[in-house]
Amino acid sequence: MNNRLPPALAETLTYLNDIGYTEIYLPSPAVTQPDEHTAPDRAARRSAPDRGAANRLAKPAQPPPRAASNSTDASRASGKGGEASASERAAALEVLAGQASACTACRLSEGRQSVVFGSGHANARLMLVGEGPGAEEDRQGLPFVGPAGELLTKILKAIHFERSEVYIANVVKCRPPQNRDPDRDEVTACRGFLERQIELVQPRVIVALGRVAAQALLGSTDSLGRLRGRWHTVLGVPTRATYHPAALLRYAHYKRPTWEDMQVVRDRLRELG
Repeated sequence: MNNRLPPALAETLTYLNDIGYTEIYLPSPAVTQPDEHTAPDRAARRSAPDRGAANRLAKPAQPPPRAASNSTDASRASGKGGEASASERAAALEVLAGQASACTACRLSEGRQSVVFGSGHANARLMLVGEGPGAEEDRQGLPFVGPAGELLTKILKAIHFERSEVYIANVVKCRPPQNRDPDRDEVTACRGFLERQIELVQPRVIVALGRVAAQALLGSTDSLGRLRGRWHTVLGVPTRATYHPAALLRYAHYKRPTWEDMQVVRDRLRELG
């Protein structure tokens, strides 16, 4: 690494090299009048979030589980009627995690070692949502550990976020057998927990990691390729879809589009202050 580079830039370049980027991708040259069809990413960043029919989580058949205890008012913890402190949100999330740990609403509960509820900062500006726990996550009770988790940590560092500053959750909280995709009824059974996590954390931006997470969050059957490259809205929060870190470990050609997606996320967070 060139010692003449500013320390912050040198550190970022080191992280990019660690996750497999050997070149810097510059944005396409600006055009005088960007067209929404020829420059979808730039147009999406400057327009209001997509408000299509599939732009928020479908409501579960049963009311979402409540996260507030007697000592934590639900309206304050969810940000309705006043801003909640980090400690209030953390307490509400802890109660919700306790409810999830006792959940037997679907068949996934039968084979789990742990309920992998979520982790991170209760007042995070950025929330990442994956598909579901793998074997190592099931053992440790934490999301995104192992090689994919290490890569996610490096990706976050490349956009100047420590893992402790974000909130990470999954669509389903228990491991599907043989790491298969969760079935629709399993996603529905866990949906109330994920909705309440979003309501409590109140992130400024959500990133859906992978096809399963993107389809579940957006209520869509579209491919990840169609869902990428534009903004969506989930429970009022701007949401972007990108590839799962595990896919980057298997397919190197996903690294460039993922890096481009995360730069858009970084820029949106800067715009939001």
